[in-house]
Amino acid sequence: MEQLQGILDQVSSTVWGPYVLIPLLLVTGIYLTVRLRGLQFRVLFHALWLAFVRRKESGEEAKGDVSHYQALSTALAATVGVGNISGVALAIGVGGPGALFWMWITGVLGMATKYSEALLGVKYRRPDSKGEMSGGPMFYLSRGLGGGLGKTLGLLFALFGAIAAFGIGNMTQANAVAGQLAGTWNVPEQVTGVILVVVVAAVVLGGIKSIGRFASAVVPVMIILYVVASLIVLAVHVTDLPGALALVFTDAFTGTAAVGGFAGSALMIAIQQGMARGMFSNESGLGTGGIAAAAAKTGQPVRQAMVSMTQTFIDTIIVVTMTGMVIIVTGAWSSANSDDGSLMTSFALSEGFGAISGGLAPLGGYIVSISLVFFAFTTLVGWCYYGERCMDFLVGRKAVVPFRLLFVAVVYVGATIELSLAWTFSDIANGLMALPNLVGLLLLSPIVVAETKKYFADPEWRKAEMVDVRS
Repeated sequence: MEQLQGILDQVSSTVWGPYVLIPLLLVTGIYLTVRLRGLQFRVLFHALWLAFVRRKESGEEAKGDVSHYQALSTALAATVGVGNISGVALAIGVGGPGALFWMWITGVLGMATKYSEALLGVKYRRPDSKGEMSGGPMFYLSRGLGGGLGKTLGLLFALFGAIAAFGIGNMTQANAVAGQLAGTWNVPEQVTGVILVVVVAAVVLGGIKSIGRFASAVVPVMIILYVVASLIVLAVHVTDLPGALALVFTDAFTGTAAVGGFAGSALMIAIQQGMARGMFSNESGLGTGGIAAAAAKTGQPVRQAMVSMTQTFIDTIIVVTMTGMVIIVTGAWSSANSDDGSLMTSFALSEGFGAISGGLAPLGGYIVSISLVFFAFTTLVGWCYYGERCMDFLVGRKAVVPFRLLFVAVVYVGATIELSLAWTFSDIANGLMALPNLVGLLLLSPIVVAETKKYFADPEWRKAEMVDVRS
C-alpha cells in the first residue's frame, strides 16, 4: 500500500504540477474570460435571476429532461460535497491560508470555463435511444472538433469520466459519510453502507428526472444551513476578519513556512493545493457541468450556460469561502490536525460556537457531520448521472441500468473499507478528465464566442429572454 501510495503521489504531483494541469487551467480560464469580455462579471446577477427566479423555460424549442433550476441543482448536488468541507481544510492545512486565494482564482476564472462547457454541452447534445438528452465533453469533443483528434479526446474523457465516477463521486463520498457518522455517533460503517445503498438506489434508479426533483428540493436547504452556521462563527470573530483576509492574500504569493504541527509549504504547494482542491470542489474545467446542462429544457445554449455558470459562483465564492474563512479566523489551520480535513473544520466551527457559549461547542461538530452527510450524499447522486452519460457514449443506452446498479453496489464498498488512497486517486482522475476537456475548450472557443456574440447582439435580449421564458 505504501508503494502504491508513493506511485500515485508521483503521478498526482506530475499531473497537478507546474507544467501540466495548473498552467492549462489558468490559461484556459484567462483566455475564455478575455474572449468573452468578462462575461461572468457582466451578467452574473442576471444569471442568478434566471436560475432562481425564472427557473424554467417552456415552448416547443425548450427540449430536455429537467428545468434550468433542476439542472443547476443537479450540478450543485455533484459539486457541493466533501471537497467543500474536507477538501478546503486539507488545502489550507497543507498549503496555508494562501491556498484559499488560489481556490478563488479557480472559481472566478472557472465561471467562464463552466459557461463554455455548458454552452457546448447544450449545443452538441443529442437524445439517446430512450429519448433522454446526452451531452457533455464527450459529445462536443467528438462532434464539435470532429476528426481523429475530436473522437480520441471524446473517448478519453468518457473513459476517464466513467472510472472517476467511482472515485470522486462514489467511494470518497461514501467513505467520508461512514467515517463521520462512526466518529460522531458511533454508527457502524456497515450500517451506514446499507442505508446509503438503499437511499442512493431510490434516487438514481429513476434517472435524471428523479435526480433533478431530489436535488432541487434538498440542495438549497443544505447549502443555506451550512452558510448560516458559518456566518455565525464569522460574526463572532468579526474583528479577526481583516487580519485573516490579509493573511490569505499575502500567503498566496509567499507560502507559509512550517510551524509546529502545521505541515506548511512553499508557494508552489499553496498554488497546487488551491488549484487541485478548487477543481475538486467546483469542477470547472472538469467538463461535468456540460453533462448536467445538456439535460436542461432549453432552446438556447447561451441561456443555460449563464445558469450553469452560477454553480461555480455558489460553490466556490460562497460555500468554499465560508469553510476557508472559518478555518482561518479560528486558527484551526495551524492548530488542528491538517491530515483530517473534516476534523479541522469541526474544530473551527466548535471553537466558533464555543466562543458564544461553552455549551454550544459540540454543536460545531454536529453541524459539520450533518452537512458532510448531505453534501456527500448529493454528490453520490449527481455523479451517478455523470457516469451513466459517459457509459451511454461509450457503449450505448443498454449500459445505463447496469452502470447504475454497479454504482449503487460500490457505495457499500466505499463505506466499509479503508480508503487511504481515495484523495490521491480522485485528484488523478480529475486531472485525466480535465486534460482532454481543457484542450477541447481552447480549440472550440471560437464557437463559444460566436454563439455568445450572436445571442447578445440584440440590444433587447433581456426583454426577449423574459418573453421566451414565460411563453
